[in-house]
Amino acid sequence: MTKFYSFLKKPQGLLALSLALVILGSLFAGMFNTSVYSVKVKEIQFKADHGTLNGLLYMPGGAGANDPRPVIITTHGYLNTKEMQDAPAIEMSRRGYIVLALDQYDHGDSRWSADIPVESAFFTFWIYSQYDAAKYIYGQDYTMKDDKGNAYVAVGGHSMGGFSSMMAMYHDELNALKTGYRMIYAGISAGADYSLSSVVVPPDQMLAAYGNRTVGMVAGRYDEFFFNKSDAEKSAEEKKVAGSVTHKDYKATISGKAFLGLPADAQTAEGGKFYQAQSGDLKLEDKVVRPSETGERVLYTPNETHPWNHISTATTADLIDFYAYAFKDVISPNQTGADMGSGNQIWWLKEAFNCVALIGFFLMIVPLSSLLLRVPFLRKAVTEPIATVSAPATGKQKSVYWAAIAFSTLVPAILYPTLMDKKAGSIDALGTTAIVMLVLFAVVAAAAFVMANAKKDDAAASAKMKNIGKGGALLAVASLVLWLMFDRAAHLFPLSPFFNEPTTNQIVYWAVVVAVITALVTFAFHYFSKKDAGTRFSHYGISLNPSTILSSLCAALIAVAIGYAVLYAVQAIFGTDFRIWTFAVRTLKIEHLITALRYSPFFLIYYFISVVALNANTRGAKGGYALSIVLNVGGLVLWLAGQYGMDFMSGVGMYPAQALNGILLFALVPSLIIAAVYARKLFEKTNNVWLAAFLNTLLFTMISVANTTMYWNLV
Repeated sequence: MTKFYSFLKKPQGLLALSLALVILGSLFAGMFNTSVYSVKVKEIQFKADHGTLNGLLYMPGGAGANDPRPVIITTHGYLNTKEMQDAPAIEMSRRGYIVLALDQYDHGDSRWSADIPVESAFFTFWIYSQYDAAKYIYGQDYTMKDDKGNAYVAVGGHSMGGFSSMMAMYHDELNALKTGYRMIYAGISAGADYSLSSVVVPPDQMLAAYGNRTVGMVAGRYDEFFFNKSDAEKSAEEKKVAGSVTHKDYKATISGKAFLGLPADAQTAEGGKFYQAQSGDLKLEDKVVRPSETGERVLYTPNETHPWNHISTATTADLIDFYAYAFKDVISPNQTGADMGSGNQIWWLKEAFNCVALIGFFLMIVPLSSLLLRVPFLRKAVTEPIATVSAPATGKQKSVYWAAIAFSTLVPAILYPTLMDKKAGSIDALGTTAIVMLVLFAVVAAAAFVMANAKKDDAAASAKMKNIGKGGALLAVASLVLWLMFDRAAHLFPLSPFFNEPTTNQIVYWAVVVAVITALVTFAFHYFSKKDAGTRFSHYGISLNPSTILSSLCAALIAVAIGYAVLYAVQAIFGTDFRIWTFAVRTLKIEHLITALRYSPFFLIYYFISVVALNANTRGAKGGYALSIVLNVGGLVLWLAGQYGMDFMSGVGMYPAQALNGILLFALVPSLIIAAVYARKLFEKTNNVWLAAFLNTLLFTMISVANTTMYWNLV
């Protein structure tokens, strides 16, 4: 056992362990993804009306042209990909249904083909994705149909996938008026009401388009976006809350009751109960084109947030129950498992083993980098050992040090809502603050240089004043950069053909501003305190040797390339990738790589300054790794705790208007935790900042751009 532990401490031992975790995790994830090999899962890609759609087709054993089955098309929400639909895809395919887990246009591996005006970007993918997929599925010989040509296909999806499913039923109903048959038999949305689809189709006409279909909704009581009361229903106190991160009960609202076919003055409806509902007349240009029909409607209201739906056994059970009820009369005679109870679920095992593989992937990077540093050219990335940055000695210095640590930890979180949304009033206030700082530091610099000249007979005093002068000048420059970033906020990282990912644009703006603030604090400590204590520029590990920089970049490129080669091999062999919930390392297409190259220089600013600051403040300190993590994400974790803690306890989030930005942190926080560990570990192995900065930039930029909306055809 001692020899085993000794082996694990070596790079080759840790690499072997990480690869074992990757292989075992992927093996079992693949096994549960295929319901212990009883379902064939393959990636498919097909031309559709508005571009190319990609998905994972789950084909149960025996299903096919000779045994057509009901088909379920399930899709993800805004920013996500087909893999986020693992739960319904696995559970329904193991119950004998054919399932297509779909990438919507401009998500994952699906692409919209036409040019997209920037101002119209948000109103493209979800309007047509599910309907275009339904048309493809309708044409397949494995899709069950009745003798009139009506297909037994259900559409479902989360968030924007739910809106896409609603739109699909509307498009299908209009098409059925021409063809005489329906391609969609039933539908259910999770985390979506009529808030966005009403921009395209009035809610009453959306309800009318459902006709006699069976339709459901999963409406979480803590959904950050939807299922809110109308203004007419809100109390005076509720109207004071400017935002949607609140507790809600959709089945008690006028909209929820209308969905169920109940009058507005009816008592609160019952969750999970199927109601007979009149759809209402379908109209075109105010002319009735199809009279009202009677269908069945159901609402499920779990105590969950919006992203919680993805990893919930309760929501998955609701989906299973809905599909079982909708298709109860049309099960294939050869379909086994259709009567399996909704509590019998295995998808979470796939999720758990995906996480094991994810841990193995990130664990692999450090020992892989260590071994690469033994290669002749790449070993130039390692420089001579350097002294640690001087630690605070006096009580006053320690107080200032911990105050700066608290400031550096909290400011990224305090500014997070303002920087992510670029709110005019708040950004203007930050700009004014930056101008005040600019003037203040310029005055300090000028005064210090004057005093240095006046005390030139006292070498020590003159040198100290020169340090303060240099520091003041650099801080003035940093303040000027901040002012420019605030003053030009609307023009920095706008959605455009170059910066083509909306949420990446938000994050990179936040990251660069935080980096400049971190640099400002680092400059202040260096010139006002640490330089006099003996700290030199070289102690920060910023080697300017071109060979060191180039070899570090090459080592980072090779390490990331090998890591992704393992990912591609795993996907080819086991059909899985590395993920847990919203945090995923997935394969990329060439468009992702090009997009990553566009954003990388800006993320490099953040990760470079982060590596410098983390090592300057924690290297040599007790609990240095923990302190590094706290510095990187402590404030953001507190932000999340406050946001959701207040929401769960009081019914109103700390920032009620911060719906999407809060959700983005569920993937950003783990990324920054891992980046903090890499920053420390790789610095220890190289004695400089370059390898860690390059590796964090390459790896986490690629992870980010592959897991969000990418409008490739913006004009």
